[in-house]
Amino acid sequence: MTSDLEVPVRGGSALDQAIDLLRGARVAVLTGAGVSTDSGIPDYRGEGAPVRTPMTFQAFLASEAARERYWAGSHLGWRAFGAAQPNTGHRALALLEDAGVVGGLVTQNVDGLHRRAGSRHVVELHGGMDRVLCLTCGQQFARQAVADRLALLNPRIELEGQFPMNPDGDVDVDDAASLVIPDCTVCGGILKPDVVFFGEFVPPEVFAAASSVVRGADVLLVAGSSLVVNSGMRLIELARRRRMPIVVVNRGITKGDSRAAIKVDAGTSETLAAFAAALAS
Repeated sequence: MTSDLEVPVRGGSALDQAIDLLRGARVAVLTGAGVSTDSGIPDYRGEGAPVRTPMTFQAFLASEAARERYWAGSHLGWRAFGAAQPNTGHRALALLEDAGVVGGLVTQNVDGLHRRAGSRHVVELHGGMDRVLCLTCGQQFARQAVADRLALLNPRIELEGQFPMNPDGDVDVDDAASLVIPDCTVCGGILKPDVVFFGEFVPPEVFAAASSVVRGADVLLVAGSSLVVNSGMRLIELARRRRMPIVVVNRGITKGDSRAAIKVDAGTSETLAAFAAALAS
């Protein structure tokens, strides 16, 4: 165990109650953007979150100009997004899985940091920004390989200045009309990062895998999610119908608070570290 996983959360009986509830239980975990803020990836809805109008799937399909704008911003954002490193909270969850406490993890994040931290049983509800999918033939590509092709086709893009990164790994670019977008090397089709855009649904097989994680557990632990997105609330409702205790760890109010047996109003990194220190030894 690394030393930063031994940092406890000060005070608050809710933390102790949560540890008591989790002790000896098989735990399913649902994470949101709040787990990755300590890795430098901004939150969608927390205090200070950027106001944004994300690309919709419908707009991406309908317009070459929209795809140029999206890929320009996504490429520039990927430089920082792809360099982000797992934080204490990610490592704590991997440690809890190694110890047999966490049976599976469902994440709403697209940053891949849970996998990079060592968690093995991960369901990525909204996909992963480190993969690219052809919308015509279904071929998958590594994101970095596509980024390298895009840079070769558009050498000036690497000279662009710094832009604030958005939570899903892109930046806002006003003028991208001259961008050359790589196409699928297999069929020439349209490429799209393998993530669920606004206006898309979580694939049924992915949600089935996430539901299976919850059904196989005794307790559902929600960390760093405001639970505004419907897919997260569907898992909360699944746990409630199964009469599973729900533990919510988040700074501020979430839509799941009324359904939680215990709410720990604290940062996810230090709280998950405290859970690992208490339960994974």
